[in-house]
Amino acid sequence: MHVLILGGTAEARRLAELLADEPLPGLRVTNSLAGRVASPRLPPGEVRVGGFGGADGLADWLRAHAVDVLIDATHPFAGTIGFHAARAAATAHVPLLALRRPGWVPVEGDVWHEAGSLEEAAALLPALGRRVLLTTGRMGLAAFAGLDELWFLVRSVEAPQGPRPARMEVLLDRGPFSLDGEREVLRRHRIDVVVTKDSGGAATAPKLTAAREAGLPVVVVRRPPVPDGVSVVDEPWRAVRWIRGAYEGRPLPGE
Repeated sequence: MHVLILGGTAEARRLAELLADEPLPGLRVTNSLAGRVASPRLPPGEVRVGGFGGADGLADWLRAHAVDVLIDATHPFAGTIGFHAARAAATAHVPLLALRRPGWVPVEGDVWHEAGSLEEAAALLPALGRRVLLTTGRMGLAAFAGLDELWFLVRSVEAPQGPRPARMEVLLDRGPFSLDGEREVLRRHRIDVVVTKDSGGAATAPKLTAAREAGLPVVVVRRPPVPDGVSVVDEPWRAVRWIRGAYEGRPLPGE
């Protein structure tokens, strides 16, 4: 069996690690990374870097490399590749599973404002604060470029590209982040509003706790939907169980 993992996330790497320990003779695992990060942590198994050329290119790759199972374990906000994967899997007649970490859930004391996009998040900010911790990644800063009256602390793994806010400072850092560290970031930069995507997971969640403690509003950008008809699991071990079922020829959800 040949498994292709569309990865780049901690969940994808963990899935590859679990599959490396699976006693399934003849199991081949290929990990596909988009190549947007200069020095990614490589998972076990074969690794390919770069795009496929859209849904048709991915379907061609699935057929050319005799892929039996496709796992979409990309970031929850990598919406385009999710729909490409769904179309490619249907075209190539390959079973598809989406692995998505659980989203964050507000608790007592949180002051959350939900937005459906980065543009909606930007529109909310002038009424919420003047000094913004922006943790939505290095892409998409153009949505905030017109907010000249606000100051932004932009935190990302690599330097931002493209249009960006006029008043900003860049903080290059990679999670996991500690609660004490997040408290210090908010205090030192006098942050009064936080913007985040609903990425889920524990690595970047401490900023939510720090904001709650400080009574700060948080603008949370909702995730794009998973394509209709695609089976979803929220833990790598559940994906392993699904793959094991495919290996043993058991019916899979959605079939």
